[in-house]
Amino acid sequence: MFNIPLWKRIVIWGVCALGLLYAMPNGFYSRVEGHNDAIAAIERAGGTATPEQAAAKSVWPDILPNGLVNLGLDLRGGAHLLAEVQVEDVYEQRVQGLWAEVRDLLRDKRDVVGTIRLQPSPPDQLHVKISQPGNMAQALDLVRGLASPVVTLAGVGSSDLEVSAQGDTIVVQLSEAEKLATDDRTIQQALEIIRRRVDEVGTREPTIQRQGDRRILIQVPGIGSAAELKALIGTTAQLTFNPVIGRTTDPKADPGLRNLLLPSVEDEGQFYVIEGSPVVTGEELTDAQPSFDQNGRPAVSFRFNPTGARKFGDYTANNIGSPFAIVLDSEVISAPVIQSHIPGGSGIITGSFSVEESTNLAVLLRAGALPAKMDFVEERTIGPELGQDSIDAGKIASIVAFSAVMVFMIAVYGIFGLFANIALMVNICLIFGLLSIIGGTLTLPGIAGIVLTIGMAVDANVLIFERIKEELKTAKGPVRAIELGYERALSAILDANITTLIISLILFTLGSGPVRGFAVTLGIGILTSMFTAIFVTRLIVVTWYERRRPKTIEV
Repeated sequence: MFNIPLWKRIVIWGVCALGLLYAMPNGFYSRVEGHNDAIAAIERAGGTATPEQAAAKSVWPDILPNGLVNLGLDLRGGAHLLAEVQVEDVYEQRVQGLWAEVRDLLRDKRDVVGTIRLQPSPPDQLHVKISQPGNMAQALDLVRGLASPVVTLAGVGSSDLEVSAQGDTIVVQLSEAEKLATDDRTIQQALEIIRRRVDEVGTREPTIQRQGDRRILIQVPGIGSAAELKALIGTTAQLTFNPVIGRTTDPKADPGLRNLLLPSVEDEGQFYVIEGSPVVTGEELTDAQPSFDQNGRPAVSFRFNPTGARKFGDYTANNIGSPFAIVLDSEVISAPVIQSHIPGGSGIITGSFSVEESTNLAVLLRAGALPAKMDFVEERTIGPELGQDSIDAGKIASIVAFSAVMVFMIAVYGIFGLFANIALMVNICLIFGLLSIIGGTLTLPGIAGIVLTIGMAVDANVLIFERIKEELKTAKGPVRAIELGYERALSAILDANITTLIISLILFTLGSGPVRGFAVTLGIGILTSMFTAIFVTRLIVVTWYERRRPKTIEV
């Protein structure tokens, strides 16, 4: 134990120094926060800074870390919403959007089916009556040709449409596998839209996550009220399809009169020059789904309403071989080349996609508006005063716990208690340093996790010191007693901390919101407390003993 190599000592003190360095910005929270906000505002403005932004940016040196522990909703104040997505609306939109295709398909086969007529039907079904029911089997086969495979692992081998007959009427509806896939895509789409809307206003660390089958939890720190958040979520994204004039890597290039210079999402550093007048807009897009092209490669299919279909068909007929840009919120998310005339209001986007990438692109294409109505089943506004009260209460709890532990350790273990207290301060710095590095969010339960960690960190040192006292009673020398104390206490320390770490992992996996905040700080605290107890206090004790060389020690 007393032969700790120099490289190992450098590593231990280096880790401690890095923890202190990355935790330091939290001691100047408001200053660093203003510095970070100024940098973000300057980047959004294309590198142009106002005098106020330049002043705010200069208050913190750029060479120092600027990561902060984000404050959760209960500490900063803000808005809390729990929304339920009405996924049945999407079933109706999908099925009713099939009428144009079914009509055109059966009209071309009038010699088989006769005349056709749309019938009243439930919202999630399409009923089409034919005048020659004797050829119903052939009519069903024709309509089934419109079906596509369900693009999910659970739906492998399934079709997205169920086509059946009721007398002289063809009934078209989504299959159960497709409904499950649609539910999942609808929630993903709603999550994407909400996240884009919330991120657009520059809020810090919003919590936007799925709860159950059709609910979404939205917590946004720093926003004024739940009503303001609801209005923000209701904002419609701007989706357009524009002709492409050219590409460039110059972010300040002149696009020309009535043209736009927009960045590419796919290729960082690339910019597209597009015409300012779109061919069609997202308001005319009725659906976009992940699919496969004729070669079995992942692709994205899309469909317009009749107005958009006519405009898009005319444009593609006149511009074969030319690219067109899919623009979402002033960013080009894709710029495919028109391969052929695309009539009927539907088309396919091909490329080097994986299944996941095609799904994400379909989500982005549909992200122009919320896919279905959302009912807000729970909403709360937490004022900043209440959040400040929580911070103050957490500070008091931490200071009282920290002070009581330090006094106790010095009173009971003397100089060794002082060593434990030094390691405890290092432990707190490491916790905040790691939270800053990973961008963790600190909540009130998270503060409770830190307070609990203080007690657990001391517990490891207590085990070691008590074991050293037991070894000293057997008339062993100080060096041997300290060595055996650390060796024989190690198994108990590992058992206690590993079992608690497993519990924190379970809480993080199965919990949500505040429970996860508690689990994160507890898990990080366990790792740092094991590091400080096993390595830092040992190095402090060894360094002290090498300098003093006492004949006896008192623990």
